[in-house]
Amino acid sequence: MSRKKILITGKGSYIGTSFIKWVSQWPDRYEVEEISVRGEEWRNHDFSGYDTVLHVAGIAHVSADPKLEDLYYKVNRDLTIEVAKKAKNDGVKQFIFMSSIIVYGDSGGISEKKIITRNTIPQPTNFYGNSKLQAEEGIKDLESSNFKIVIIRPPMIYGKGSKGNYAKLSKAARILPVFPDIDNQRSMLFIDNLCEFLKVLIDNEVRGLYFPQNAENINTSEMVRLIAEAHGNKIRLTKIFNPVLRLISVRVGIVNKLFGNLVYEKSMSEFKKKYRVRDLRESIIATELVDGEI
Repeated sequence: MSRKKILITGKGSYIGTSFIKWVSQWPDRYEVEEISVRGEEWRNHDFSGYDTVLHVAGIAHVSADPKLEDLYYKVNRDLTIEVAKKAKNDGVKQFIFMSSIIVYGDSGGISEKKIITRNTIPQPTNFYGNSKLQAEEGIKDLESSNFKIVIIRPPMIYGKGSKGNYAKLSKAARILPVFPDIDNQRSMLFIDNLCEFLKVLIDNEVRGLYFPQNAENINTSEMVRLIAEAHGNKIRLTKIFNPVLRLISVRVGIVNKLFGNLVYEKSMSEFKKKYRVRDLRESIIATELVDGEI
């Protein structure tokens, strides 16, 4: 296998940094560089020597402030299309764009199933999701026989150093004596599984739309129990809070994000090469232990 040259656009990103660390296991097979795409300097960078551009730069869903709407479109949509155009013009063979499950809208509520299939039509409910979907549509028009477009719509990504809801749950699991016991199901993706998936996509020089996820759907309460267990905290799961949580979930968005339902149908995430290198329990241990070793 010839050595792959990969350019990551989005310096210092969680996914990009994790991917660099992952493929460093095979120094003779991958040469990876990352650049910032803030400002205009990136336009002077020569992309012509790279086999793949992995575009992970973007604004995550951190705010619903309407004042930020233009910025979301400028970064998540317009910048993505501009980087893809440059990659194509400079002769790059493959462009990988990190989109999101959020293009399908919000989670289903507590006790409300939401299963996404290949026939599910994206229906973003906010400008974060819409900016990602419009970026997808913009770069698809650039595809040609010599320029392969890969779009990935991952569910929630977690792992050592990740931010967002997983970090909040991890903090709670370490200190709380009790936690709500709610029967929900969510698709999630451990960072090592994502990095291996990206490696496989690059190795096989593919194109298309992909939906990687862990082999197991995740129940939030069970995940918190596993996190607590990793830290030696015997947390007790209880249904006593469930009626209140169901009541406030209509108005408090974070409740649905934590305990709502949102899964990809399993067959969507199968791939010809194995990419799931950790199961749920292993991923929790690897995330929570100080040195990340199992």
